Amino acid sequence: MKTIAGFVAEYVQRKPFLQFALAQGIINLTALSRQIQPEIEAQLKREVRNGAVVMALTRLSDQLEFRATYRVLKVMKAIGEITVRSSLTDYTFRVSDTILQNQMRLLEAIDSHQDVFYTSSRGVDELNIVLSKRLGGVVEEYFREERLTQKVENLSSITVKLPPENVSVPGIYYFIFQRLAWEGIVLYEVISTTNEFTILIDEDQVEQAFSVIKNLKSL
Repeated sequence: MKTIAGFVAEYVQRKPFLQFALAQGIINLTALSRQIQPEIEAQLKREVRNGAVVMALTRLSDQLEFRATYRVLKVMKAIGEITVRSSLTDYTFRVSDTILQNQMRLLEAIDSHQDVFYTSSRGVDELNIVLSKRLGGVVEEYFREERLTQKVENLSSITVKLPPENVSVPGIYYFIFQRLAWEGIVLYEVISTTNEFTILIDEDQVEQAFSVIKNLKSL
């Protein structure tokens, strides 16, 4: 038999933004309960007191799954170095039988260049290369026979170093990307390793994005 508390838990779990706000104590529980109340009554097929819904929300806020938010905040405070690079170009190619060979040629070519940004990722059908704009001619030379599906210039990257415990705390990337989304920041690419990640964004938004990520450390 479904209870008020059970319905409230299911309702909140379906809404991650609400879950975060509830855990932070920035939601008016009385107003929220009035919003939820009609759905609960429809599910239970009986009248429900507003006070009972408020009580369920209050108890839910204290449960362990919501304390996970505070574990996320602890990781945020331990964010390490934040590095910004500009004047980047993002290339996307279709995967072919020759593309890895051409990628090896590219790596050999850029190996002698100092202070060059380079990263690459491969999916099932696409190969992505992000490179400093000044070496764009090298890419276009070596990949001239490959199928280029997208090229975006005037991008910047922000690389963030995370503490080792980030791999054991769920919701780290969701929390960060949520904040960036709230500010209307468009992510062209996201590249990650175990303890760091890089986002690729338009140069016009780099200052705003940097500010959002930097401010995570003071939450």
